[in-house]
Amino acid sequence: MLNGIGLVIILVCVFGSFLLSGGNLMVIAHALPHEMMAIAGAAIGAFILGNSLSTAKKAWHGVIRVFKGQRWTEGDYRDLLALLFTLLATFRKGGATAIESHLDAPGNSAIFGRYPKLLEDKGLVEFICDYLRMMTVNFEDPHQLAEAMENDIERHHAEELLPQHSLQIMADGLPALGIVAAVLGVIKTMSSIDQPTEILGAMIGGALVGTFLGVLLAYCLVGPIASKLHQIVDADFKPYSIVKTAILGHAQNLPTQVAIELARRMTPSAYAPSFSQLEVALDQAKDEIYATPV
Repeated sequence: MLNGIGLVIILVCVFGSFLLSGGNLMVIAHALPHEMMAIAGAAIGAFILGNSLSTAKKAWHGVIRVFKGQRWTEGDYRDLLALLFTLLATFRKGGATAIESHLDAPGNSAIFGRYPKLLEDKGLVEFICDYLRMMTVNFEDPHQLAEAMENDIERHHAEELLPQHSLQIMADGLPALGIVAAVLGVIKTMSSIDQPTEILGAMIGGALVGTFLGVLLAYCLVGPIASKLHQIVDADFKPYSIVKTAILGHAQNLPTQVAIELARRMTPSAYAPSFSQLEVALDQAKDEIYATPV
């Protein structure tokens, strides 16, 4: 919704100001197809030339992510904290044997099954299971665990940002591609130098549409999409920091509820559940834990 509002504001203000100042929209409309073909075609071709197939696919999915918006809501963060509490409390209560079956097959786990939306995030679930499984084999040194988790998060984050970087490079190059299209228009105009002034003026105006389109696409479309994708990727990786904080708290032998409270403080302020909201969610999780035999 917000993306659509932004696009409408751009189009209305840019073309509306052109019309109000006495501009002839037909000049732009006439030049738009072939200028757009040159600019967009060159941009897409250069994008394919400069990126791997997997990066190109991720970039396309990244654009879709931009228009879908952030995946995580306040309820999702609360559910994540409750899930971590349940897993860590079960681990502390029953040891490795109590949690191994949940880690080996999270899709069949009663604990993970209570949070189907979280279960859909396969990368996050794998991250949780991998490090809890490492702790079941006595890899519990908090410093080594913190370093391993941080390196893992940085690697995944860098991989997720590759499409964003490629889109930003495309945005940076679009003004130059607009100039390329404009120069082609000027070449065409110069080959018709014997034509009347009115025709030459229309041809030069059409050529300048290329420069206009390159700048407009760069700074009002592709650039903002790349910027927003960066924000979404960063937001989608906040849960990894929450998981890291909770698991490290457990590795440091902190009470489970204290570890979860520290993790809550890592939640983005706009989505963080209050202390009382989290307490209600954890009370429900406690009832489920103690109702389940070890």
